[in-house]
Amino acid sequence: MYPEQLVAPMRTDLSSVGFEELKTADAVDSHLGDHKGTSLLVINSVCGCAAGAARPGVKLALEHASKKPDHLVTVFAGVDTDATSKAREYTLPYPPSSPSIALFKDGELIHFIERHHIEGRNAQMIGQHLVQVFEEYC
Repeated sequence: MYPEQLVAPMRTDLSSVGFEELKTADAVDSHLGDHKGTSLLVINSVCGCAAGAARPGVKLALEHASKKPDHLVTVFAGVDTDATSKAREYTLPYPPSSPSIALFKDGELIHFIERHHIEGRNAQMIGQHLVQVFEEYC
């Protein structure tokens, strides 16, 4: 587990733009279990691709999209381990991946961006892709 003082700025990177942090398995179940509308779930991470592409890309998409998810939620891999494990149950059949980005609609996983789709891409590419996803599903 990473120390909280290390991850606090990485948490704030998303919470400052409206993401609700789900820190327990119960919180994940409460949000995704009987879900209505659209939710964007970011499985946050301390890795470089989270800092350089995933979080900035998500923020760019939210800034530029005309259609946006109803809810923004996040769990932190390597920190909120129970919450992350529970979130990964909702992203099956995809293998564990962090960072990753999932869009749910009425409780169903409808789009998933795995780490290997984030690595090697910049924030603008991630953001543009998410804008297209939001336009189609939100």
